[in-house]
Amino acid sequence: MLRSVMEPPWSLRIQDEAPLTVASIVEGEAWVTPDGGEPEKMDAGDVAVMRGPNPYTFTDHPDTPRNIIIHPGQICTTLDGEDLAERMDLGVRTWGNDLDGSTTMLTGTYEMHSEVGDRLLRSLPDLVVLREGTADLPVIDLLNQEIGKEEPGQEAVLDRLLDLLVIAVLRAWFSRPEADAPAWYLAYSDPVVGPAIRMLQNDPSRQWTVASLADAVGVSRATLARRFSEMVGVPPMTYLTEWRIAVAADLLQHGNLTIGAVASRVGYGSPFALSTAFKRLQGVSPAEYRKVAG
Repeated sequence: MLRSVMEPPWSLRIQDEAPLTVASIVEGEAWVTPDGGEPEKMDAGDVAVMRGPNPYTFTDHPDTPRNIIIHPGQICTTLDGEDLAERMDLGVRTWGNDLDGSTTMLTGTYEMHSEVGDRLLRSLPDLVVLREGTADLPVIDLLNQEIGKEEPGQEAVLDRLLDLLVIAVLRAWFSRPEADAPAWYLAYSDPVVGPAIRMLQNDPSRQWTVASLADAVGVSRATLARRFSEMVGVPPMTYLTEWRIAVAADLLQHGNLTIGAVASRVGYGSPFALSTAFKRLQGVSPAEYRKVAG
């Protein structure tokens, strides 16, 4: 998390290739423009979600020339490559060109790719702007209060608050009729399919069958199979396979587990069984995926 305090004229070209970034205007105003898109004005209380890796620009005005670039690894330079880290350091997790600047913005970046997260994020446009008052987001005030503190475990506190903000923003966005929410996300509210999805997600290592899942939910096998397919668009066991492979991909990318241990975690009896399913959905073997993703 970072607090940026800016006084016009200013322009930040963000090309850090992060999969997901969330920005909230605390004071003042700003314009955000995705590459190839139209600029959108943001006022205090507005929240923007930018889905990477495509670049975008934050400015005090759309006509302000770009003068600062944010690179991968959150490295900040001028257009000529001069490092600005020290020059624009304004204190604890605070950065900008003027500590008394008219615009204050909170920014949180997720730098790690996640197959599980992408199942929802792929349904988002490159830029989502949620206007002040369209959702109840008290967590923004908490983030603003906490971001300047230097306390034990403070990074963990900020990470969890950022997670809560993302969840709240996505929930508010996908509740709109015009939002293109995934079918499985909408099915969460169904009294039969919703619990079934949560069971599959929470315990992918279990040797589920349609019959055992239906029994756990409390309906007949035929009822669950029909209703699940109608609402989610795929049968329960197909959904389970897709979820298992997404979880396996994240474990391969971000963990140190052996492929055999990953297979066990997601319900496959052997590395070979995992590899067969993984290659069918991802196009590469688990070992190849780990090598490329790592």
